[in-house]
Amino acid sequence: MSERSQQQTGRTAAQEAVHDSAFLRACRREPVPHTPVWFMRQAGRSLPEYRKVREGIPMLESCMRPELVTEITLQPVRRHGVDAAIFFSDIVVPLKAIGIDLDIKPGVGPVVADPVRTRADLERLRPLDPSDVSYVTEAVGMLTAELGATPLIGFAGAPFTLASYLIEGGPSRTYENTKAMMYGAPELWAELVERLSVITAAFLRVQIEAGASAVQLFDSWAGALAPAEYRRYVMPASAKVFDAVAEYGVPRIHFGVGTGELLGLMGEAGADVVGVDWRVPLDEAAKRVGPGKALQGNLDPAVLFAPREAVEAKTDEVLAAARGLEGHVFNLGHGVMPAMDPDALTHLVQYVHEQTAR
Repeated sequence: MSERSQQQTGRTAAQEAVHDSAFLRACRREPVPHTPVWFMRQAGRSLPEYRKVREGIPMLESCMRPELVTEITLQPVRRHGVDAAIFFSDIVVPLKAIGIDLDIKPGVGPVVADPVRTRADLERLRPLDPSDVSYVTEAVGMLTAELGATPLIGFAGAPFTLASYLIEGGPSRTYENTKAMMYGAPELWAELVERLSVITAAFLRVQIEAGASAVQLFDSWAGALAPAEYRRYVMPASAKVFDAVAEYGVPRIHFGVGTGELLGLMGEAGADVVGVDWRVPLDEAAKRVGPGKALQGNLDPAVLFAPREAVEAKTDEVLAAARGLEGHVFNLGHGVMPAMDPDALTHLVQYVHEQTAR
């Protein structure tokens, strides 16, 4: 890149290489040399090198060690050749950082010692200051120095999903306490998700200002809601998060599980890229989302346990459904499972690249 071009864009040569990556071009709905690939939960228990470095270290502690975060985030980039790295953390890290008494229990997930159920409980949810997560700033800086032309995706949990953990005290299948507050104490609910939107936006801003090139907002449990509920009780808070980071100009991705009926609303909330799980074909998802958005997805993760020929056949179906999209980032329809063969993921990356090379 010429010195004149650098002056015009304000980006260094390294930043320009990231900006011109297949992943970010797809997010911006620009032409790409091949369909970019990354996987949710690509850094994790499916990799033996991950299990080795995490041995004996609790999950939350591992998220607060910059050197360890850097190593874990880089592992799938080295092994699989994915087109983007996803920052290794957990959606409850900002809640822990502001003093919420919680832990991530193996085999269970986040568990909150004292659930949030009353207005007095809201006082525990103070705003997040960048100094609360200085280890995130340090880790992102280390990663961008190591990743070269590979973009780094920052992420956070969406207000509804964080609220459900806080209210239920842990994972839930029915969300009865969460919905009881939504329906029975709507003003309390609105104040809760408002506070969480401020915390979430601050957590994303820290990652972007440290060097993340895109962000993904995970509304993992939004699929438990009907569209009217989502629009009334959830979408305003998610929209505030997206609005709060709009000024940075980085692509904003929105993903939830079982959200086929919500895809249009999730895009409307402010996403540039809408993540689609495996239940809705991408061509149908495009109709629901409407123009002006890229899509991300959406191979069923369980397909990876089938023989290679079957994986390739199902991948071909996803790529065929994506053929007319304005922009497409290939991903699984949910996260990588712990028992997956890492070689199957590596082959999948190579196969998508080969089949879509232009």
